[in-house]
Amino acid sequence: MTLAELENAKAESLKEIAAANDAAAVEALRVKYVGRNGSIPALIKAMKDVPKEERPAGGGSSGEKPVDADLTLPGRWWGLGVKHPLSRVIEETAAIFGRLGFTVADGPELETKFNNFTALNTPAHHPSMDRSDTFWFGEDCLLRTQTSPVQIRTMMANKPPIRVICPGRTYRRDTTDATHSANFHQIEGLYVDTKPVSLADLKSVLAYFAKEMMGDGVTVRFRPHFFPFTEPSVEVDFTCHVCKGKGCNVCKQSGWIEVAGAGMVDPRVFGHVGYDPEKVSGYAFGFGVERIAMIKYGIPDIRWLYENDVRFLSQLA
Repeated sequence: MTLAELENAKAESLKEIAAANDAAAVEALRVKYVGRNGSIPALIKAMKDVPKEERPAGGGSSGEKPVDADLTLPGRWWGLGVKHPLSRVIEETAAIFGRLGFTVADGPELETKFNNFTALNTPAHHPSMDRSDTFWFGEDCLLRTQTSPVQIRTMMANKPPIRVICPGRTYRRDTTDATHSANFHQIEGLYVDTKPVSLADLKSVLAYFAKEMMGDGVTVRFRPHFFPFTEPSVEVDFTCHVCKGKGCNVCKQSGWIEVAGAGMVDPRVFGHVGYDPEKVSGYAFGFGVERIAMIKYGIPDIRWLYENDVRFLSQLA
């Protein structure tokens, strides 16, 4: 093949392209010229037959790049994205508690047994210590099961007063149904002071959070419970946002939705971090970010939050 033959093939192809007047014709030409068995791949293979002195020009012609697009044309509009519902709940929660004087504290997701269990007064026989419930790496290292270790780290590094919230990713071996995931997010809060702190303070803070996050019609209910790191301990319920407390399928006709666990910090926890239990008092609380997002946005399946399906996420814009 000579350079003249190559130029003739190029001119013929451009003529056929100019004459194509519908999508089918364009597709046929695409297959003819750039398909696997098309003319252009064949020309490139035939470059070995081009005379040596013509190869540089022939090679440049056969592999010529298409003309650049017209830069004066308006750009394509792809639309604005939105924040993920979990990010929105975390940011909104931080803003709400920020108005009450809480700051945000962070910590590693790979934790020690002391920070995640021992310092939180967790007994050795507690189910969460079992390898069927927790992701362990050796005897002393694990993926944190809660963001409570951040509270421990904060207290060990600072003196009271302390007022922090601790958002972050946590891990448990739990994928039993549509409301559970091995990976999820928590936000825990801690307030410790040398001044007296009571359950009344805790209830007022959570009541404020409930109204700010869910609306003015939400009220808070405390129920006695047990957690190793608080005494007394309570479960915290919000009135159902769907039925406004009247009873529906979402709240199982109770009018309430369980949202958080809370209580007064156990004196033995203060002992583990070097605080004098006789001189300080405080409360702690924690709730799942996914749980709040599912309630707030009416999401029935927690797995939807992790599938990155634009069709779902775009509905929350």
